[in-house]
Amino acid sequence: MRVDDFDFDLPEEMIALRPASPRDASRLLVVDPKGEPPLADRMTANLPELLAPGDALVFNDTRVIPAELHGTRTRDGVVAYVSVTLIERLDDHRWQALARPAKRLKQGDRIVFGDSGDVCLVAILNATVEARGEEGEVTLDFELAGAALDQAIATLGAMPLPPYIASRRASDERDRIDYQTMFASHEGAVAAPTASLHFTPKLMEALAAKGISRHFVTLHVGAGTFLPVRSADTKDHVMHAEQGSISADTASALNAVKARGGRIVAVGTTSLRILESATNEDGRLQLFSGSTRIFITPGYRFRFVDRLLTNFHLPRSTLFMLVSAFSGLDTMKAAYSHAIEQRYRFYSYGDACLLSPETP
Repeated sequence: MRVDDFDFDLPEEMIALRPASPRDASRLLVVDPKGEPPLADRMTANLPELLAPGDALVFNDTRVIPAELHGTRTRDGVVAYVSVTLIERLDDHRWQALARPAKRLKQGDRIVFGDSGDVCLVAILNATVEARGEEGEVTLDFELAGAALDQAIATLGAMPLPPYIASRRASDERDRIDYQTMFASHEGAVAAPTASLHFTPKLMEALAAKGISRHFVTLHVGAGTFLPVRSADTKDHVMHAEQGSISADTASALNAVKARGGRIVAVGTTSLRILESATNEDGRLQLFSGSTRIFITPGYRFRFVDRLLTNFHLPRSTLFMLVSAFSGLDTMKAAYSHAIEQRYRFYSYGDACLLSPETP
């Protein structure tokens, strides 16, 4: 399909810069292609009423690391300021990263992150640009390694807010809480599984009282989720790999839910992607540990997930393609038009939608 098919216009003022407070006070657009009506305006706090006893919510329990680093590059006496977002650890001292502006860097450059005037050694972190790619990606060789490098990143780094937020305000201490889900436990993500940001202990208690179970999978969300699709046709786009896992106990429990007639409700596109990656042709969820590059576009046959709770996504993005595959492109275009008309808040800190499939 042509990437242009997934385009739409969004007024800039509808991009949320902060989350709702409390988190479950966000709005929820219920989308059912076969429903009467197909669109309904609700609140996230209404979720227990919208699910049935025996349904299972599946959350991504990855934890976001403070992967954004700011530093300086000095070359021939000229100082340039740069920022990088760590994408993928290559070994105990090297990371793949996205640099901004990348044109200020070349192979062999040394970057000093942090305050070089501070007497505390952890207040600075040095790295050498080992390689630079065509799309702003760089390989950084840090002078620290292992746990010492992890500690320095945790101390000096900031939460890696998406570009549509970072371009309008700087990351701050509030984001260390706001951009982390209540389920975050396994470090490794450089972007939050944002659908889970809507949940609170109070909402989880209400869901449990309704007989709705909770389950956890892990997919470390990469910065590739922010990268635009540059090809004109979806068949030419290559997804970035992301690491994840599903335990044998979780797979067994979710298979049992399906066998009893319960619905699998993926909380977020990341949960959906790893569930679909780990499901065999017979519709059975398997133990999983490794990487996935699954790219879901209209025409994909969903094997395991019955409903999807997700935020509103960028035009022309792989995530808007995924929700269009799930509920139908025409349905999702109508849903997004409705959301814009009703002034829903968009993207990572925005409101949510609960989707039913076009084809069960």
